[in-house]
Amino acid sequence: MTAAPTSRRRPGILRWLLAALILLPLLEIVVLVAVGRSIGLLWTVGLLVAMALVGAWLARRETGRTVRALQRAVESGRMPADEVTDAILVMAGGFLLILPGFLSDVVGLLLVLPFTRPLARRLLQVLVAQQALRLGGTPGGPARSRRSEAPGRGQVIEGEVVAEEPAPGTAPGEGPSRLGP
Repeated sequence: MTAAPTSRRRPGILRWLLAALILLPLLEIVVLVAVGRSIGLLWTVGLLVAMALVGAWLARRETGRTVRALQRAVESGRMPADEVTDAILVMAGGFLLILPGFLSDVVGLLLVLPFTRPLARRLLQVLVAQQALRLGGTPGGPARSRRSEAPGRGQVIEGEVVAEEPAPGTAPGEGPSRLGP
């Protein structure tokens, strides 16, 4: 019996998230201080409050639009992938717009505005598809665990057992052959 090969883990998303949680507030402070020195403290605070109010209004308006688009897609029987992605982007963008800071406001606007959201949507969908492929799945399909496949056992194919008895009302030998052509 051989030991399973060990794989080196690449830095995970948690490391990137931790780095972002540390670096982004520092960058926001640097930008706030620079803007405050340029236009003054009162104008900077007023601009932050105005951006939060406009951002909240814009996020609320776009949330309503995305919810209606999602409802239309579901009612028509279509898979609402773009609409769900838009809803996620609008929610994240609205959160960023309410946070104090100019960098978060710029990113929030890019996620919420209807003419910049398609680019963000495509980027998010590509990142999710790459992550699904990296984890062993297929885009649009469930991820498979590599550990569930035993070596040398082949592929498992799900199916059902069909009885060899003829259907009621037919004579033996009639009907389609179960053995193939």
